[in-house]
Amino acid sequence: MNTTAAPPGTARNRGRSWPMPPVERLRSLFRVRSVAGQVFLLQVVVVLLITVAALVALVAQARRDSTDDARSRSLDIAETLAYDPGTLKAMTGPHPTAELQPLAEKITKGTGVDLVVMYSKDGIRYTHPDPAFIGKPILNHRTPPRSPVTETVETTQGRAVVSYVPVTGADGAAVGSVAVGITVERVTGMAARQLPLLLGAGAGVLVLSAGGTALVSRRLLRQTHGLGPVEMTRMYDHHDAVLHAVREGVLIVGGDGRLLLANDEARRLLDLPPDAEGRRVADLPLEADLAGLLASPRAASDEVHLSADRLLAVNKRTTAPYGGQAGSVVTLRDTTELRALSGRAEVARERLKLLYDAGMGIGTTLDVTRTAQELADVAVPRFADSATVELAEEVLRGEKLAGTGTALRRTAVSGPSTHRPSIPVGELIRFVPGSPQARCLRSGRAVLEADLSTAQGWQQMDPERARQTLDQGIRSLIAVPLRARGTVLGTVDFWRGRSTQPFGTEDVPFAEELAARAAVALDNARRYT
Repeated sequence: MNTTAAPPGTARNRGRSWPMPPVERLRSLFRVRSVAGQVFLLQVVVVLLITVAALVALVAQARRDSTDDARSRSLDIAETLAYDPGTLKAMTGPHPTAELQPLAEKITKGTGVDLVVMYSKDGIRYTHPDPAFIGKPILNHRTPPRSPVTETVETTQGRAVVSYVPVTGADGAAVGSVAVGITVERVTGMAARQLPLLLGAGAGVLVLSAGGTALVSRRLLRQTHGLGPVEMTRMYDHHDAVLHAVREGVLIVGGDGRLLLANDEARRLLDLPPDAEGRRVADLPLEADLAGLLASPRAASDEVHLSADRLLAVNKRTTAPYGGQAGSVVTLRDTTELRALSGRAEVARERLKLLYDAGMGIGTTLDVTRTAQELADVAVPRFADSATVELAEEVLRGEKLAGTGTALRRTAVSGPSTHRPSIPVGELIRFVPGSPQARCLRSGRAVLEADLSTAQGWQQMDPERARQTLDQGIRSLIAVPLRARGTVLGTVDFWRGRSTQPFGTEDVPFAEELAARAAVALDNARRYT
């Protein structure tokens, strides 16, 4: 009987008599009873199923859609050529072949089609892959079709799809035709060429899965100190509960001043970079006093520190009494709402609430006029003393805008009669180039006029009505373009009177955000109309 003690860490300590050789340890990782073996087996099954499914789908799709793909490609190319103004110009010019033949050859090589033929309304070929046929009439000539036509024909190269599209002049009469042909086998071949790539990718994934499973399994065994799946699952459940279930920021700082862990809330409160973990606290973009506290060994209880625009209550305790390496645990709570610096926090919350109400209250119907009125109403009196909305005529009629003009119709007004601009709803306003509205339409950005009494461009547009507006007590304006999906629909004007603080630069971003949300609802209503 061998009584020699096995050294620590050998296989005897785990129920074996001798240390396992490297090959045996590798085999043990992939046994079906082990977690690694089960994961690898699952990966093999998943990869095989995905590969087989992809092959079946690719072959079926190629068989089913080859003709449709050829039809779509040939028709798209034929329509592009036929509707190109250059094609019409060349066909009606003195030398159509000289201009069209190089274009046809370029398209044939660039798109992979087999045939690009352009011919006159009398059937005389302007282009052909074989120059010997240029200038000769086509066989079985027929007049140009009235609309695009696609036919499937049998050729010496197999089944082919040919699309015919007429080339029409300004009077609508056909001056010629464009024919584009492509064989079905060419499209099917494109799908077949993807099969080796798919098979190679599947084999590569299997190889990477095997290597990755072995490496990860060995690393896990070293890092978990022999903990089984049940114990690891329980530990990580508690870990996730601490990190993500609590509504406080949690940091773990090592004894050397490096950040070891930060939960999502801590990242948000401190605006930490993605690579913050592992870096020294002193190197992170933090306020100096807060970074000093985190790197120091001292404890803290509800200390208030500034971080960007937030006031954070910081609690810090060392980890020494609870085992593990030297370090500290820090919790953070956002106490920004306790600030009272010029009411900025209250204003910010009110603006957010107003944006929320705007999202709920603007666009309740698909009527353009009603949506414009909802925009004006939601801004008064929480942001402006009065508001007006001017829209382009095409928007009111539900048409596509031809361009950004400065003649807009006042569509909505909100606010008390004593603080409203003098131009009534329904009147067409032609904004002069120097007015705030014309400037915002031209630049696509909001224009601020903090003091209308000194705004020369606004007063020159209509001096009499400008004087009436100033007499009513209105003194401040923000004009914002209503832009949606790259189209300017009109403007929204926010007005404030003498009894209210005039608009400032800090109000412009909010006005643009409110207008942007409303513009989407207005554009939806325009499209519906």
